Amino acid sequence: MIGWLTRRRATAAIAVYASSALGILGALAALRILGPTDAGRLAIVLGAVDFISSVLWLTSDEALVKYGFRYSAQQDWGRFHRLVRLTFSLEVLASIGAAVLIVAIAPFVDSIFSGADNLETAMLVAAFLPALQAVESIGDTLVILRGRYDIRGFLLVYTMGLRLVGLVIGAQHGVTEAVVGVVAAQALGTATVFTVGLLALRRFPAAAPVHLGADRRPIVRFVLQSSVFTGLVSVRTWIAPLVLGIVRTATEVGLFRAAQAPQQGFAVLISPVHLILLTDQTRDWERGRPTAVLSGLRRYVVGSTLLMGLVVPPAIWAMPWLVTFLLGDEYEPAVVAAQIVLVAAAIHLVFGWTKSFPVTIGRPGLRLIAHGVESAVLLPLLVILGREWGVTGAGVAVLFSAVAFALTWVVLVAWLRRTGFGLEGAQPAAVTAPR
Repeated sequence: MIGWLTRRRATAAIAVYASSALGILGALAALRILGPTDAGRLAIVLGAVDFISSVLWLTSDEALVKYGFRYSAQQDWGRFHRLVRLTFSLEVLASIGAAVLIVAIAPFVDSIFSGADNLETAMLVAAFLPALQAVESIGDTLVILRGRYDIRGFLLVYTMGLRLVGLVIGAQHGVTEAVVGVVAAQALGTATVFTVGLLALRRFPAAAPVHLGADRRPIVRFVLQSSVFTGLVSVRTWIAPLVLGIVRTATEVGLFRAAQAPQQGFAVLISPVHLILLTDQTRDWERGRPTAVLSGLRRYVVGSTLLMGLVVPPAIWAMPWLVTFLLGDEYEPAVVAAQIVLVAAAIHLVFGWTKSFPVTIGRPGLRLIAHGVESAVLLPLLVILGREWGVTGAGVAVLFSAVAFALTWVVLVAWLRRTGFGLEGAQPAAVTAPR
């Protein structure tokens, strides 16, 4: 059993690393092919679409993971199937609303962002992305509920490979064509992932859906809190490029997207860990094994801190060469910002457990506090420092906000220690953290 689980985790990790590498390769290729200005214009389109989607998106897939594992453990298949239908409906309806808003904003995008000329068509094409991504996320979640994060890893490789091909082919012809390539790849990937998800769903025992009963209110609250969290994460990812596009130029946006490469690289490093933590620890928590969950978190914190201590110093030293070698001399102004973002990314990696743990224990609201503080620090600093020092100022703003995020979680953990929650094998029913 242990060997089988270890092989599945290893397979998932390898597949997720491969898919993430494809994603980074696609981003680097687009930056190099398009150059700073057109790469900035592409980032404005995709960033605006992702930001709008995240603001309106009801992140019900996390609720499906949390309560899906609960109903599976209880063999309550009627409520299980009701939950699947409810979350799918919420995802699709919210994504349609996001698409409508994107279409409404498209005619004004050129006047909002400096140097973002002729992007209306690209925005209209990108409006298809929210619905496609919503359907894919439900298919992904159904696979995870089967415990098959190894299959999920293979699907990631497939979808990111499609995106790489579509992006590279499209970027050869311009920004709008690059967006067309991304949308076409997303459509094919979504169809495949959702089909696999339906096959996974059929492996669960059939039952007529029944009303969620007393769980309905907690599930709705869970979805709303997770959705706000998704919006705040999108703020962290996209607000810096978008603000730079308003207070500076599209060229500065392209430079900052290059500076965000360390952030993407560390996301690659941690992505399989998120997938495994969310799946295994949520299942353990629902089966009444909180001690196993907390032991895993301690190992993660110690290991990630040691790893960052070894990786970050030489990476900072090598950054000038890496930027110019991978992207070209025209991206040299992004070097200092990339070094600063590297430190911020290391902080977020050490605190990466905060993404899955609140979902595991059924308290996604805990994430809102930390990310709310982070956003409150980030936004004003982006406007002030970004206007004054461009891409470097934006990098400093990202670092300060990452420090604020980490300090907030230190305070939250200290509070949890004082309340006795989750330290000495507390049972899930004993959770008293604020909602």
